[in-house]
Amino acid sequence: MDFIDEVTFNSAMRKKSISLLLLSLLVWGIITYFLFLTRTTDNKDKNVLSNQINSLKAQVERRIADNQILLKRLIELQQKKLAEQIKTPSPVNEEILNVTYPVASTVKLKTEEEIVSERLQALSSKKLVNDSPIIAVLVISCNRITVQRCLDQLIKLRTNADQFPIIVSQDCEHKQTADVIKSYGDQVVHIQQPDQSDIDIPPREKKFKGYFKIARHYGWALNKVFFEFGFDTTIIVEDDLDVAPDFYEYFLGTYPLLVADKSLWCVSAWNDNGKSGLVDENAPHLLYRTDFFPGLGWMLTKDLWQELSVKWPKAYWDDWIRQPEQRKNRACIRPELSRTRTFGKVGVSNGLFYEKHLKYIKLNDQSVPFTKMNLSYLLKDNYDINFVNDVYHSTVVSYSELKSGNIITSGSVRIPYHSRQAFKNTAKMLGLMDDFRSGVPRTGYRGVITFFYNKRRVHLAPNMNWKGYDISWS
Repeated sequence: MDFIDEVTFNSAMRKKSISLLLLSLLVWGIITYFLFLTRTTDNKDKNVLSNQINSLKAQVERRIADNQILLKRLIELQQKKLAEQIKTPSPVNEEILNVTYPVASTVKLKTEEEIVSERLQALSSKKLVNDSPIIAVLVISCNRITVQRCLDQLIKLRTNADQFPIIVSQDCEHKQTADVIKSYGDQVVHIQQPDQSDIDIPPREKKFKGYFKIARHYGWALNKVFFEFGFDTTIIVEDDLDVAPDFYEYFLGTYPLLVADKSLWCVSAWNDNGKSGLVDENAPHLLYRTDFFPGLGWMLTKDLWQELSVKWPKAYWDDWIRQPEQRKNRACIRPELSRTRTFGKVGVSNGLFYEKHLKYIKLNDQSVPFTKMNLSYLLKDNYDINFVNDVYHSTVVSYSELKSGNIITSGSVRIPYHSRQAFKNTAKMLGLMDDFRSGVPRTGYRGVITFFYNKRRVHLAPNMNWKGYDISWS
């Protein structure tokens, strides 16, 4: 039934209903009138009137029955036309049916994670900002709201947000920490490690569960930065580190060395023996090579991560990375004065070394223009010759002579060691860290520990015919 038929039908129905109502009122009015008259007529007239009323009543009932039949037929007609309309759509309906609407599943809105990924990919593809490399800063976070302290410094010190995009990777699903990170808005990029499932840990190592989670988090975060976001270089910063005023300048200045010298595999902001009293605070420009992987604020390239990612360990990643199979005789750059310092006394390591050592690390407070300096002396071919010459041409002294200052000659001095125990004894007396990892002492280069003591450059060194690190010393 089209629109006009429907209107006509509805109008007819309304008219029929009204007529029926009026007719009913008229009948009952007539009946009421004649009943009133019966009160004043005689019995003879009553019989005549009664016959008339019965006749009129019969006519009314017939008319009502006819109207009901008509109404039923009209309803049947409407239903028949409606059924035909459904089976055979009108031209207007066909036009509507032929309109193609987009399927809901094809209209896909980008998630926040996809938007962030595209933004970082676009940034990393530029490679350079003002002729300087783009280096991502990856902040590893978990459940410490004090990440704010670290982020405040990183944001304050960077001169170009595009050159040093800060990516905060959070594990643990700690809401309070997440809220702190999100409060920085677009100053940082917040990503969250999604796998919070239990890790299969050997029974003897249950108490070291945290180290398994950290390794999983590091692996996931570095895959994100290098393989998804597309950066070529990144600086890893833990959430409990303070950074020096020239933090970015330090890494920018050493970046060319890391790229050019294949005997290097990282640049670290950390000096394991960088306590006050063991460093020359007037020489913040001095840098060294070390065979020991320092960590605690370090820069690596995508090439290195491609090598390590395929065999990334389930736990203890930092000690794993120090093994000969990973190090492959490569070295890191480390500073005289640390460009980072930890304020995280409580952590997975339960404060190991913190009270006795870490809290005394001297953080550099001066700005050194590393990008304007010639750092080619750190290239292996240049460094090794000068380093060996300086170490083994220095005056041999004892610990007691060094401590008393009773040394006649000027320049650097050397304290020899010939065994693991001799090294540990001397290191403890000097306040150096005395442990080994895969046979390598902290800050060691070619077995030599270089530090500053009682206003002198000192080398704690093995024999000149040193044959390499002994892994059994660990």
